[in-house]
Amino acid sequence: MAFEKPYPIFFLSLLLAFLSHSVLTQSFKNISLGTSLTAIENGSFWASPSGDFAFGFQQIQKDGFLLAIWFNKILERTIVWSANGQNLAPKGSKVELTSHGSFQLIDPNGQQLWNATPLVHGVSYAAMLDSGNFVLVSDESQNLWQSFDHPTDTILPGQILNQPAQLVSRYLPSNYSKGRFLFSLQDDGFVLYTTNYPYDFLNSPYWSPTEVSGSSFSVVFNHSGFIFVQSSDGSITQNISSKAISPQNYYQRAILDYDGVFRHYIHPKDNSTSTEIRPMSWSIHSFIPENICLAITEYTGSGACGINSYCTFDRRMKNCSCPIGYSFIDPNDVMKGCKQNFFPESCDQASPQAHLFYIIDMPNTNWKCCDYECLKQVSLDECRQACLDDHLCEAASFYLGKCWKKSLPLRNGWFDLSFAGIALLKVRKDNSSTLVPRDINPNNDKSKLIIIGSMLLGSSVFLNLVLLVAACVVAYWFGQNNQNVATTIQFRPSLNLRSFTYEELREGTNGFTEEIGHGSFSIVYKGVLPELPRNLIAVKKLKMVNESEKEFEAEVASIGQTHHRNLVQLLGFCNEGENRLLVYEFMSKGNLASFLFNGQRPSWHQRVQIAIGIAKGLLYLHEECNTQIIHCDIKPQNVMLDDSCTAKISDFGLAKLLKIGQTGTTTAIRGTKGYVAAEWFKNKPITIKVDVYSYGVLLLELICCRKNFDMNVEDENRTVLMDWACDSFHCRRLEQLVEDDEEAKMDMKRVEKYVMIAMWCIQENPSLRPTMKQVVQMLEGLMDVPTPPDDLPSFTS
Repeated sequence: MAFEKPYPIFFLSLLLAFLSHSVLTQSFKNISLGTSLTAIENGSFWASPSGDFAFGFQQIQKDGFLLAIWFNKILERTIVWSANGQNLAPKGSKVELTSHGSFQLIDPNGQQLWNATPLVHGVSYAAMLDSGNFVLVSDESQNLWQSFDHPTDTILPGQILNQPAQLVSRYLPSNYSKGRFLFSLQDDGFVLYTTNYPYDFLNSPYWSPTEVSGSSFSVVFNHSGFIFVQSSDGSITQNISSKAISPQNYYQRAILDYDGVFRHYIHPKDNSTSTEIRPMSWSIHSFIPENICLAITEYTGSGACGINSYCTFDRRMKNCSCPIGYSFIDPNDVMKGCKQNFFPESCDQASPQAHLFYIIDMPNTNWKCCDYECLKQVSLDECRQACLDDHLCEAASFYLGKCWKKSLPLRNGWFDLSFAGIALLKVRKDNSSTLVPRDINPNNDKSKLIIIGSMLLGSSVFLNLVLLVAACVVAYWFGQNNQNVATTIQFRPSLNLRSFTYEELREGTNGFTEEIGHGSFSIVYKGVLPELPRNLIAVKKLKMVNESEKEFEAEVASIGQTHHRNLVQLLGFCNEGENRLLVYEFMSKGNLASFLFNGQRPSWHQRVQIAIGIAKGLLYLHEECNTQIIHCDIKPQNVMLDDSCTAKISDFGLAKLLKIGQTGTTTAIRGTKGYVAAEWFKNKPITIKVDVYSYGVLLLELICCRKNFDMNVEDENRTVLMDWACDSFHCRRLEQLVEDDEEAKMDMKRVEKYVMIAMWCIQENPSLRPTMKQVVQMLEGLMDVPTPPDDLPSFTS
């Protein structure tokens, strides 16, 4: 975030006002010698005269207390200083100002946990001041020790940090031990570092001034809300926060947060005479660096987030996420990074395993500092294949025709819309969290039998027993295969599909009672199967299937071979008598229609990612899976969202299972009104371009957060979204499409580009519509978007 630099004269006047204020006599309540506080559950503290601040014990854990200073008049008792963050005090501990003038924290056994260092002598009393400063004072009213001289992670108005002062971030929001980031005043000014956690060694700085002058420096936080670096000659060399705040109306604090961002917070005061604590909250006034995800690029340390994770920054707060196929090592401490949930590829060149993996596309994402090879003048598809074919490659980055291969651990990952490249992540197809020995091919049943057999035969004691059991099993197997009864295959590892019995699914869905969706061809029920990795499933009962059992299973097998991040995963099926059921992974956030049209409007950033995800799912169905699949019914109701709002296309298999001749709409065509291309009405051949048309309508709905056809709008010219969007584009009034969306209005270039893409997709002539590959390239900025008047020539492959 950029900070404006005020005029030096203005700042000098503020500094003079600050200095004059600092010498004013403050009122306080003396804490006499021999007074103590005890760590108890309800808390014990000494308050400042106004009650704004308190010094005492805060219970952090069940039997762990922090000796601290906090804001005492707000609901969120925000801690600004602590003595023993590294070593919490047990219940019954005591902080005491002894009769000899020492100030120390001791546990119930009398062992010293902390003291005011360096040890001071001649202390007459202590006081908690209204400035938030706790002081030990001599008979001559001199401050012999003060908390302002020993900051932890926070500074307050009126506080000055003199070189070489430091702030160290806490480990986690509720863990006050030393963390991974450090604020340091050095010869070159105020600098932010990552540390070689858990040690105190410094890594490279991730924020520092562009230019400084002077020999020594101080950081000044004045009562008007300005935070700046001042050199020894009185000149201001850096502005950290430069927007005035009313000290009468707001509390303030500046903290090196646990995530490495230095933030200036403000909190409204309750200026009434009521003593009731008001439930307001802190808001961010300013912060540095502008984007910590992009700021930290060093090779050492865990970066802005942990290894194998990636960082996003929404202008104020940082978020760490694990990519698909990975999970946090410790969900309570995301900075520890992520681990793979699947078994990695074997290094045995003689046993290639590329077919066991697939590539997940992550637009606008990159991992720095883990490249080992760069391929030049290659296409995106060539980059994908190069990583799949290389057993050392765990991910790749593609940008402007270059492909950087990456090995584990993946470091300094980030997502940022300003980056036009794409990260390619290699993930095992079965995404299994069950690890097997490296030298065993998980699809090689013979190798498993050989190893199991050698283990058993190695024990002569059981040899005869094993042979007897084996003979029985073989006899039983032949007997079962000779019966003319259809057997149920419980698991098909090559397809990762399971064949369920109807009774299993009836019990798993509690008798098909909880309906979560329905359509012309099916009803969907929520179910639970404890033996599956995530327990929850969605069971789709098909209403119309005229195929034979073998035909049905052949079509299911074809669908089961599809594996893509943006497709709902088919887990299994049921094929008993007239019962045809499909079992899918359960999508926790439901379908896109509910998310988009029912008051939960996703952010513009989320909508962009959803649009790209749907396009990539369609691209896979059209061009990248073993057999081309035309969905025929792309609409918000057929796009599901998982926990992280990743878009996944559903019902893509019904086009194959139900056959083109079947229908479920009043228009006697496949698809849904409003999303259906013109060729359905003209008896023309149905191609993948019908999905492109439907996607164009859906893209406009994502941009505008409204349905394609809405009779409830006040302006009848806006009833049909496609017409309104095209008129808005040609009349240069695109802002009205996102008039209630401030985030989208700040990204109007992308809004315009996406509207143009949608207009190409909904062209009446199928030959004028782009392919989904071209759509993905345009969405990601890898291909220019031509202006879409009707007389433009068609896209060429």
